[in-house]
Amino acid sequence: MRPESQHEATYEDLARLPAHVTGQIIAGVLIASPRPANNHAVASSTLGGELLGPFQRGRGGPGGWWIVDEPELHLGKDVLVPDLAGWRRSRLPAVPHEPFFSLAPDWVCEVLSPSTVGLDRVRKKHIYARERVEYVWLVDPVGRTLEAFQLKAEQWVELGSWSESDRVRAPPFEAIELELEALWLPEPPLPDR
Repeated sequence: MRPESQHEATYEDLARLPAHVTGQIIAGVLIASPRPANNHAVASSTLGGELLGPFQRGRGGPGGWWIVDEPELHLGKDVLVPDLAGWRRSRLPAVPHEPFFSLAPDWVCEVLSPSTVGLDRVRKKHIYARERVEYVWLVDPVGRTLEAFQLKAEQWVELGSWSESDRVRAPPFEAIELELEALWLPEPPLPDR
């Protein structure tokens, strides 16, 4: 619950945040997070790159999707910024010219950071369920895992979990095989003794 002295966050509050943070509004509360660490950014960028060709451009895959990095989603009173999101073109024929999306995506991917893991795993997943996002992926670059969920009867059902160097065909992008190892930064070398 919000203390009475605290007001419900507005989009203007979000716009006033400095450029080096990512802001979201969840249940009326402004949540500001620093830009992610490099392992987070590499995992997100690599995964987006793997999906863009086959699913957005139709190169080596079926096409039919819009794949977007860090889209701003206006879902009711909540403003969320997932690391990646995808819309089937049958639901979103053209990307809107506004700086946000008001149509919930068909798929979202949250790359977990130690400071936002509870937010991503619980609060944002509840909102995605409320908005009927069909698929949620959670990528953990520290634990080197991918978990895939599908919304069925208003509940998240785990479709699978993979780690390290597994090769993955996870819905809704099972048309291609992902090499998880490509998402992870190499381990730093051990110091000489």
